Amino acid sequence: MAIHRRDEAVVHRLHGSAFHSYVSPSAGSAELCAWRLEIAGGTVGVRHRVSREEVILVLAGRIRVHLDGVTEEVTAGDVFRVPVGVEFGVDNATAETAEAWVTTSVGMRGTLPDGSVISPPWVS
Repeated sequence: MAIHRRDEAVVHRLHGSAFHSYVSPSAGSAELCAWRLEIAGGTVGVRHRVSREEVILVLAGRIRVHLDGVTEEVTAGDVFRVPVGVEFGVDNATAETAEAWVTTSVGMRGTLPDGSVISPPWVS
């Protein structure tokens, strides 16, 4: 079914964040992946590089975005795009949980600072 209910999301936890997966190949999607991201207050995100573009809409709170050496604060309603291959990370320096909606293409992989590559379960 093309409708994905809130309580049907598969939740994955990594690096102080929760990834609520709704759209992925395991949920029937052939091309797109989408999830709601919750970033706990006080979280410093792991910098990484992605193999597919991501588009991120901040739903609640405020996060600090690091894109290829540039740092910006974004708040609810702001959208940013993560280009392929740039160093990327998000921090939540506030005490409140921040939320965002993330969309990317099937097959996205992340390269961590130590060179290891992960294929997140929320994109497969």
